[in-house]
Amino acid sequence: MTRKRKKKASKGISNLSKTILNILRKERNKTFNYKQIAAILDVNDASSRNQIIKTLQKLLANKEIEEVERGKFKAVVNTEYHTGILDLTSKGAGYVISDDFDDDIYIASNNINKALNGDEVELYVYKRRKQGKLEGEITSIIKRAKTEYVGVIQVSKNYAFVVVDGNKMYKDIFVPSNKIGDAEDGDKVLVSLEDWPDKADSPNGKVLKVLGKPGEHNTEIHSILAEYGLPYEFPHEVEEFANNIDTSITEDEIKKRRDMRKVLTFTIDPKDAKDFDDALSFEVLENGNFEIGIHIADVSHYVQPGTVLDDEAYERATSVYLVDRVVPMLPEILSNNACSLRPNEEKYTFSAVFELNNKSQVINQWFGRTVTYSDARFAYEEAQAIIENNAGGDKSEINTLIPQEVSLSGSAYNTTPEIAQAVLKLDELAKIMRSKRMRSGAISFDKVEVKFELDKDSNPVGVFFKTSKDANKLIEEFMLLANKKVAEFVGKMKPEKTFIYRVHDEPDESKLYALQNIVSKFGYKLNFKDRKTTSASLNSLLTDVVGKKEQNLVDTLAIRTMSKAEYTTDNIGHYGLAFDYYSHFTSPIRRYPDVMAHRLLQMYLDGEKSANEAIYEEKCKHSSNMEYLATKAERDSIKYMQIRFMQDHEDEEFVGVISGVTDWGIYVEIISNKCEGMVRTRDIKGDYYEFDESQYAIIGRETKTMYQLGDEVVVKVKETDLVKKHLDFNLIGKYNG
Repeated sequence: MTRKRKKKASKGISNLSKTILNILRKERNKTFNYKQIAAILDVNDASSRNQIIKTLQKLLANKEIEEVERGKFKAVVNTEYHTGILDLTSKGAGYVISDDFDDDIYIASNNINKALNGDEVELYVYKRRKQGKLEGEITSIIKRAKTEYVGVIQVSKNYAFVVVDGNKMYKDIFVPSNKIGDAEDGDKVLVSLEDWPDKADSPNGKVLKVLGKPGEHNTEIHSILAEYGLPYEFPHEVEEFANNIDTSITEDEIKKRRDMRKVLTFTIDPKDAKDFDDALSFEVLENGNFEIGIHIADVSHYVQPGTVLDDEAYERATSVYLVDRVVPMLPEILSNNACSLRPNEEKYTFSAVFELNNKSQVINQWFGRTVTYSDARFAYEEAQAIIENNAGGDKSEINTLIPQEVSLSGSAYNTTPEIAQAVLKLDELAKIMRSKRMRSGAISFDKVEVKFELDKDSNPVGVFFKTSKDANKLIEEFMLLANKKVAEFVGKMKPEKTFIYRVHDEPDESKLYALQNIVSKFGYKLNFKDRKTTSASLNSLLTDVVGKKEQNLVDTLAIRTMSKAEYTTDNIGHYGLAFDYYSHFTSPIRRYPDVMAHRLLQMYLDGEKSANEAIYEEKCKHSSNMEYLATKAERDSIKYMQIRFMQDHEDEEFVGVISGVTDWGIYVEIISNKCEGMVRTRDIKGDYYEFDESQYAIIGRETKTMYQLGDEVVVKVKETDLVKKHLDFNLIGKYNG
């Protein structure tokens, strides 16, 4: 006797109109009949089928779908579909940033539809019924932002889950037992997201690499790099290729270059620098002017297109400066040896040579390949000592050379009156150039950098602040001069030539007014009448806050008002520097765009035709993206080290400044070490605190006590979490000085 197939019981499908629309919108170019929709919904009873048929007719009557053939339906495509980038919140909802709208589009958590943070998505936009505000539903994922994630693996008998680091991944990644590899329960791993089946609650993944045990120093540093897809070692074939390059200085190659080995040349770099990619030469001419050479390591001589070395350098695009190490763009044989302009060594260089008068005006310029010899290596502190010890003195005679105890570079250098005289004249010319830039509308961001003193095991034993002094600014001005003049030289060529520009757009007006609202709390005013008054008032603000408790906060907020600098072949100038033409030419050891600038400049000096703009624009986009990822990794490493540092100070009270206010708590930056942590609103004793967005404050419901942006408070460490990179404080109270 044949057993009849048992029908599934009617499920009484809820919200069926929305469900059917989701199915049709997801595959907008396909048609579906009621049977196909029933199969997708996994129902086959008569009641459910009838529900589907009735709902299709209702949607057809409302013109939300169309009947292409008898019984076959598809979504109506209209202008409500847009594309953008998803920015998830920690609570599982999100916002899509789209060029089609002034405001970001809110996406409820049930409308995310398996999109992940940073994904490029297509969305359907509609108005919320009650508020009338725009809301969206993600209909398809155009491109995943990333497919590799870092997290801690939880291993069961037949499968595992990876709990991803951070608070923007709302699902754990399922890993079947045959894809766990060598990972053990509790390991930190790098996992690839392979697929996410329609009916699966979690995405499926595979363990790519075991990074180590959570909380261990190298594990966490390697995790930061892996999080952003940044490598921490070179492939064997790249190292081998680099090690086999002929790095000798030959007579044949010297003959092809301008020989500047007899001109006084020296480097000025940080005391712990290992690669020196720029040097200055100085010579007084018979007419009383000065010939100053900005000599840059000729990386493009060694890194040739089409080689595995060039491919690797392009993929990396930049060196990454973490708190305890540098992850270089080039292997050590080049970055620290062949291309490093070390003292008492001949090197191949690419140079911008200028004749300047006493007013820092450029009388003549020359660009091309050179061979140079560095006579001395200075640390910034040593050059600063020359400048400070001779401030106000007679510059024709050097009064004091560098005190012996200031000699930090460890090189076998010999400071002569001739070198010291050159440093002083260069400082004098640099100050004139800087003054001209400021008058032209340049903005002076001298933000304090936080640095850590590390012991041999990379434990933070102290914090110090790095500030820019005259010696730093001397080098900066001459590097800016070279970058500007190279860009100008190519940019003004006729016919036009493709080149790599470093551009910086004007700040967003709304961000400037938001900055005004915040700094007004501290008594500062800004003037946005025109470009010059905007720049002048920003510079005034940045000068006025120096040494004040709110300095770091204001510096950070001012930088955030600025547009992001980026690489492109479309020159729009550089707002922050007040330059019409600007490129990156001076750091090819650590930046790939500089290598490209060298190659293009040499092509045009040789009379070759313009390079393909589309190809170089794509390279610019890649370089800008890699720079962004490297910057995020650098910030994460600083945050990680701040948390490690605060672990040893859990019993201490600190004075801090409220640096951010949200509806869930306040951020506090400790004045003495710039470590920032959060005080959660629920942890503040004595009252129930509510967020007042208009005043950038939280206010007690009963006591009316206000904690406002910029207030000084006393805090104590509540919790340090190295794995999640969280630093939480308990609020002791207001600081009364």
